[in-house]
Amino acid sequence: MVPELWCLDYTIFRQRALAITFREDSTDLADEESTNKPPVARGAYLLPNALTTAALLAGFYAIIAAVQGEHVAACIAVVVAGLLDGIDGRVARMTGTQSEFGTQYDSLSDMVSFGIAPAILVWSWSLSSVELAGPIGEKIGWLSAFFYSACGALRLARFNTQAGVADKRYFQGLASPAAAGTLVSTIWFCESRGIGPEAVAWPMLVLTVMLGALMVSRLRYSSFKGGASRERERVPIAWIFVLLVVIVLLAIDLPAVLFTIGVLYVSSGLIVTLRGRYQRRRKRRPDDERKPEAGRESDDGD
Repeated sequence: MVPELWCLDYTIFRQRALAITFREDSTDLADEESTNKPPVARGAYLLPNALTTAALLAGFYAIIAAVQGEHVAACIAVVVAGLLDGIDGRVARMTGTQSEFGTQYDSLSDMVSFGIAPAILVWSWSLSSVELAGPIGEKIGWLSAFFYSACGALRLARFNTQAGVADKRYFQGLASPAAAGTLVSTIWFCESRGIGPEAVAWPMLVLTVMLGALMVSRLRYSSFKGGASRERERVPIAWIFVLLVVIVLLAIDLPAVLFTIGVLYVSSGLIVTLRGRYQRRRKRRPDDERKPEAGRESDDGD
């Protein structure tokens, strides 16, 4: 009887000792994980986020102006939002004030300025007059605008998930600022030429759907960003002359030049994509030709 009690006490003591050891190990692991985690950043950098807020304000004003029927003012507001959106990221990189908070805030601002504002603008200007017979009827106009806005959200979500692995020289799909710029420059161009919205209602519907589809497509568009080295950031002197000519043309006829730039950039995606595929095929051809030659040499050796 006594040996059995001794064995039972020893078993209980061993179980308690193992439980205490497990608790100490788990506590040590939790302490190590807490020390390895990066500290949570508090606050935000003022300058780049102030520019992002200004872009958000311009996009919000574009929505208000579109609802009130001031379509040209709405177009200008979206263009201003695009300029501010291009500046805030460069300012953050130049000043070393990049942060995850700024990245997410910039995406939310882009959704308002380049996803929702252009969709409401094109609907209030032209797509509200599109009608079809049947169950779709008057809904086709705002459904097309919603399609554009939803594609803009998908484009931004895909860009955020691929930010660390994608080639910075190219965008996969049309960037949302470029799509919004093309859409509002078309409206601005038509207004400057006295073209009524009813006359171009169907072309605007096709353009809206096409721009939305291009944003979620796999076409490659140049981001005009070089590599990390400063040598790649330099451009030929001829590009500076081209920039000077563009500035002069913008001063002469701003809506027409913006419309032309938008059309050329949207069309460039197909050219860049086809060129990249052609170059990859040319690189594969020498490898395919070497394989049969290597097989013949091995047969001759045998």
